[in-house]
Amino acid sequence: MLYDNELWIQDLDRVSTLLPELRDMEGRGVLITGAAGLICSAVVDILFRYNDTHEGKIQIYAAGRWPEEMTARFGGMMERKDITFVRYDASKTDNSMDVPADYIIHGASNAFPGMIVKEPVETMLSNFLGMKYLLDYAKEKGTKRILYISSSEVYGQKEGNEPYREGQYGYIDLLNPRNSYSVGKRAAETLCASYADEYGVSSVIVRPGHIYGPTASPMDNRVSSAWAYRAARGEDIVMKSDGSQLRSYCYCLDCASAMLKVLLRGEQGHAYNISNPDSVITIRQLAERLAEAGNVALRTEIPSEAERKGFNPMSNSSLESGGLLATGWKGMFDAKEGLEHTVRILRTCHSDAGC
Repeated sequence: MLYDNELWIQDLDRVSTLLPELRDMEGRGVLITGAAGLICSAVVDILFRYNDTHEGKIQIYAAGRWPEEMTARFGGMMERKDITFVRYDASKTDNSMDVPADYIIHGASNAFPGMIVKEPVETMLSNFLGMKYLLDYAKEKGTKRILYISSSEVYGQKEGNEPYREGQYGYIDLLNPRNSYSVGKRAAETLCASYADEYGVSSVIVRPGHIYGPTASPMDNRVSSAWAYRAARGEDIVMKSDGSQLRSYCYCLDCASAMLKVLLRGEQGHAYNISNPDSVITIRQLAERLAEAGNVALRTEIPSEAERKGFNPMSNSSLESGGLLATGWKGMFDAKEGLEHTVRILRTCHSDAGC
C-alpha cells in the first residue's frame, strides 16, 4: 500500500510543513469526491498523516462510485475510524449523501483523453451536473466552503510561450467534441460563481496544470502517468509527438498541498492556478527525465488517428502561479526530483515487496 512506502511518508511530512492551517479542520469533516484518484487520494494521504501525528483529528468522507476502488487505493486504511466511504457519482443527480461535511473538495471528473473522446456527452454533463449537485448540497447543509478542481484547459489556445494568468482566456472550438472537457469545466466554474452570488455558497477554484505522481492509476493513459509506469517497469518510453508542447507539471503532493492551502486561505470566488515555477517543462523534457529516472530509452513513433484525436490541443498550457504563491504556498519538488520520486515509489510498489 502506498501509505506504507517510506519515501512517500517522507514526502508527506515534507509538504505538511507548509500546512499549519490544517489545525482549523480539526474536529470537522471534509467530503472529497474522486477520493481514489490521482490528485484527491494524495489529499487523503496528507490528512491521514496529519491525523497520525496530531491529537486533533479530521474526519474524511471519501466519495466515489464504488467501495472497491477505495479499497484498491487505500487497502486496510478504509477500516480506520477517521475515514468513511460515501457513494457518489458525478454523472447522476440522484445521489443521496447525508454526511456532516464542513468542507467539500470536488475532484470527481473524467480526465482521461481516451474516455473524453469516447464519451464527450458524459464528460460534459458530469462536469456540470456533478458540480450543481454539490453546490445544492453545500447550500442545504451550510457547508463552510467548497473547492472545485477545474483545469488549465479552461484557458484555451493562445500564441507564444508566456504562462497563462488567471483571467486570460484564449480560443476554444465549441464544435470540437474533444472540448467537452474544457467547456464543461468553464461552465462549472461559472456555476460556482453564480451560486456564491445568488445563494451565498462560498467556493474557491483551482486550475491544476499537468499533475503526475505515484498516486496515478495503472490504467491512466495520460502521458505523464503512462510513461512513469513504463519507466518503473524498465520499459522504453514511446513519444508520439515532437514533444515541443509546454506544460506546467506538478508533483501530486505539491498539488494536494496547494489545494488545501487554497481551501483554507484562498479568497472567496477566486480561481488559482496550481503550478510549480520549477516544473514548467516541455513534454520532451518530461519524457527525457522519466527515461533517465528509470534508466530506459526514449523512442518516437507516429500516433494513430484515434490517438491524435485525444491530444490536448493546447501547444502552451504553462501557468503563472503568483496568486497561489501569495497564499503562502510553495512547491517542494521540482520536476527532476518529483519525477525521480515517482519512478522510485512506483518501482517499489510493484516489486515483490509491494506497497
